[in-house]
Amino acid sequence: MDENILGTVAGILTSIAAMPQLIKVLKSKNVDDLSWHMIAILVTGLSLWVWYGMIKNELPIIISNGFAVAVNLSLLICYFKFRNNK
Repeated sequence: MDENILGTVAGILTSIAAMPQLIKVLKSKNVDDLSWHMIAILVTGLSLWVWYGMIKNELPIIISNGFAVAVNLSLLICYFKFRNNK
């Protein structure tokens, strides 16, 4: 398999992985089962991948991880917004 195709598919899958969770939270406004610590650590790691991509001038790494940062940051914001909804 071509390494560019492999990297692109991996980037797409990891970028959209949190989308179902975000959609569920937005619909239910229930964040009881989320760990904000895990999301914060994930956002930090993904941000470091974006930085790495910038250093290496690798647009696929920057784009896929940048999108994942946005999705997970949205999930983290939802956590703090909806955590007291009961």
